[in-house]
Amino acid sequence: MSGPLLKHFSGDCPSRLLFDQIADKWSMMVLTVLDTGPMRFNAIKRHMEGVTQKALTQCLRRLERNGLVSRRVVPTSPVAVEYEITPLGRSLQPPFKALYAWTLANLDEVNEARRQFDARAS
Repeated sequence: MSGPLLKHFSGDCPSRLLFDQIADKWSMMVLTVLDTGPMRFNAIKRHMEGVTQKALTQCLRRLERNGLVSRRVVPTSPVAVEYEITPLGRSLQPPFKALYAWTLANLDEVNEARRQFDARAS
């Protein structure tokens, strides 16, 4: 590869930060969970086994800052906050779904490669 594409991997390219923020496992999971519709924080957390409150809060803030998720205060008693995927965030669904499908389709082959690697490393 040469030309403009390699420029995108330079250390100061803003695309690196954005790629890091949207390709993060929690971000991908949050956007997948929100694909069904708006949800409150605890509902999102229940769908994501293993995520801490701090990690989910940070993830939602990054997604909101990048315009991929919107946050809405629901005037109830007590006050609640609801998160919803934005049209920009929704535009990530096709590549995320393709990546998930690839993962499922190739999991056996990847596991075999891992097994062979680990056997050589022992």
